[in-house]
Amino acid sequence: MIFSKKMYFMNIESSKYKGLSDMEVFQKHLQEGFNELPSSKSKSIWKIALGILKEPMFILLVVCGTLYLVLGDIQEGLMLMGFVLVIMGIEFYQERKTEKAIDALKDLASPRAIVVRDGEEQRVAGREVITDDIIVLREGDRVPADAVVLSCVNLLVDESLLTGESISVQKTEFSGEKDVHPGGDNRPFLYSGSLVVQGTGIARVTAIGTNTLIGHIGRSLEDVQEEPTKLNREIGSLVKKLTIIGIVLCLLVIGLYFLTRGDLLKGFLAGITLAMAMLPEEFPVVLTIFLALGAWRISKKNVLTRRPAVIESLGSATVLCTDKTGTLTQNRMTVTRLYNGQSFFSPSKTIALPEEFHEIIEYGILSSQIDPFDPMEKAITKTGKEQLSNTEHIHHDWEMVKEYPLSKELLAMSRVFTYTDFNGQVVAAKGAPEAIFDLCHLTIEEQKHLAQAVETMANDGLRVLGVAKSRIETREIPDVQHDFDFHFVGLIGLADPIRENVPLAVEECYKAGIRVIMITGDYPVTAKNIGQQIGLNNYNEYITGQELKTMSDEELSQRIRTVNIFARVVPDQKLKIVNALKKNEEIVAMTGDGVNDAPALKAAHIGIAMGEKGTDVAREASSLVLLDDNFASIVAAVKMGRRICDNLQKALAYIFAIHVPIAGLSLVPIFFGNLPLLLWPVHIVFLELIIDPACSIIFEAEKEEENIMNRPPQKHQKAFFSGRKIWISCMQGVSILVIVLAIYFLGLFYWQLPKEQVRALSFIALIAGNIGVIFTNRSWSKNIFQIFATRNSTVKWVSGTAFLFLILANEVPFLRELFQFEPITIWQGILCGILGFCGILGFEIYKMKSNKRKVMFNSEKFK
Repeated sequence: MIFSKKMYFMNIESSKYKGLSDMEVFQKHLQEGFNELPSSKSKSIWKIALGILKEPMFILLVVCGTLYLVLGDIQEGLMLMGFVLVIMGIEFYQERKTEKAIDALKDLASPRAIVVRDGEEQRVAGREVITDDIIVLREGDRVPADAVVLSCVNLLVDESLLTGESISVQKTEFSGEKDVHPGGDNRPFLYSGSLVVQGTGIARVTAIGTNTLIGHIGRSLEDVQEEPTKLNREIGSLVKKLTIIGIVLCLLVIGLYFLTRGDLLKGFLAGITLAMAMLPEEFPVVLTIFLALGAWRISKKNVLTRRPAVIESLGSATVLCTDKTGTLTQNRMTVTRLYNGQSFFSPSKTIALPEEFHEIIEYGILSSQIDPFDPMEKAITKTGKEQLSNTEHIHHDWEMVKEYPLSKELLAMSRVFTYTDFNGQVVAAKGAPEAIFDLCHLTIEEQKHLAQAVETMANDGLRVLGVAKSRIETREIPDVQHDFDFHFVGLIGLADPIRENVPLAVEECYKAGIRVIMITGDYPVTAKNIGQQIGLNNYNEYITGQELKTMSDEELSQRIRTVNIFARVVPDQKLKIVNALKKNEEIVAMTGDGVNDAPALKAAHIGIAMGEKGTDVAREASSLVLLDDNFASIVAAVKMGRRICDNLQKALAYIFAIHVPIAGLSLVPIFFGNLPLLLWPVHIVFLELIIDPACSIIFEAEKEEENIMNRPPQKHQKAFFSGRKIWISCMQGVSILVIVLAIYFLGLFYWQLPKEQVRALSFIALIAGNIGVIFTNRSWSKNIFQIFATRNSTVKWVSGTAFLFLILANEVPFLRELFQFEPITIWQGILCGILGFCGILGFEIYKMKSNKRKVMFNSEKFK
């Protein structure tokens, strides 16, 4: 679309700029390409699949699935193979994350644009803008590329997308400045993706595509590598070790059986039985199920999990880095305080605005746009609607006849109005307090008095505007604002208010041992005030972006141990802060909503984006998304993350515990050539029918421990499933093994029962011990009686089904033959069941002593 050659936008004449010719545009497109960010190259599905299958836990899944298929258990084998495909799908989705983040940046960086070419204005796609293009900007436009201002009228730009500042910044004409960082008033530089909220301007494009500030962020996003979680590394290493041990023992059993019994086929089956007992195929299955169901549970807390593996890190988070604007605050300016020259007043919806403060809002509205883009003008207009509706202070019928825009020389704007039945004119002005004092020709003493009020409001983190009025009895309008006889009306203090539930959420973070750090593009005084309001520790200490420029990584790593506020920070510095925390071995969670947050979100162990106000770029780079933008939801997600991690540890402990007696019972009889084997593949499959749902359903559904949010996070150096926990779990298994072996040997040599009856009695004790381990591991802080009283409906179904099948296996001839059992009396079965369940007594005694020590320690700690 081509406009008239002489077209004006609020006193900006674009026709004096010729712009580029069509030939220059064509040549530049050949040299520079288009104004867009390149899409990342996605890996093929075969390359992703090959990388996944190299992981030990996935190799284990394939091996175990193959074993089941070889043994004829088609259903179990196909199920395990199905898990491989599911996990491959999840990994493929993750590979697409970076590509989507870059694509989101690409869309954001390429809006429509008005350019001047061959002396005429043309509307083109943002991707067609090139360097040295002359672009025309007006209210509501998104800047299509980095540029420098050539001329402007009252040009205000929202750069919060890049700086995190909630206040729009004033732009001026270029006069040779070299510092091109965003943020701050009276600067001539414009940045791709920022929004024009007021005024008009003409600018020359200086950078496009990947050379813009957004482009640099996109490149840094590609370079940031996501780290595998500690849990993934530990489980992979553990599974690999157990797999090697299992294979070695399997070969050993086959050889021993053949040497002692001379039967290679049965030796092979015995070896396979031991392999199935040793290989913990439940580990990757449990990990997948816990994380998938955990993501579903966390979604109920209004938090979307984009990368389920991050749940383990969430439960271990030690530091939460949060952006201020839109995260801790509401990202909307509010009139917080008024000053009429004599006293202060804080407007409230529940308290009527006193008469002596009406004029401040009245003239504040008159000096603002009718339908403003600027957040400060929106706040003033909103206060007027709430407080002055249906009063003589709202003037919808007044006609504006002239506007004096902000300028370098005078940071104030005035608007002149006329209305019916009045031959004169009314003037309303607002702007920087110093500029308003100048317009009102105040005395030195008057200025000192008002400056104290300005300082008081500024120290509370408020953005302060002065308001003035004038009245002339003629229709003639002077050329400059200074020619009006202005009278000082008052001061307006504006703030971006904090979210109501943030202080409580911060307090809960501290109770949970999670440190909170605020990173913002705003000024230190504003950041300190917000820090005080939300209850941030050490809110008087801060580091500025300027200090970060000259600070070494080592110095930052030391300072960041105590400093919790970072002010006037630019995007690459946020990434530097996150990396410094990671260097200190912190588990870092980072919240954010803007483009500027994307690299830090991806670099952090846990990137948390805002769902409502956040950009697509931030969401695509993050691990979690707050669907309601509620800071308190983070605390709920942390609590759920800790619960999931606790329950996952309980499940892993159970898997270790139950595999010890299974492996022992498969192995011990091998060393005695004349002793019958206790377990065959069919028994292992039956046990898996209990083990699989127990470790993946019962423990996943278990409620959180009572002290879950009153304890520090697990230390980074500490293993997720430590050697101590493995030892304790193995001891649980050894207890069951000893009891079952005692029944086995007593039955064979003391009671001299047939081997089929001995196998039946031993198997009953093993199943009872299995159920006992399930119950006792449900809580490591409660005793068995408290656990019985704690509801978990899945326990009843799993244990009840196990005992029912056990009864059927002993009573139904077909099943009895399949399991190689012979009939036993009911009392024999009950006795063996009780003995097997007693295998948990040792662990219950350990829990009692351990909890007693914790109580004594806490008592000494708080004396």
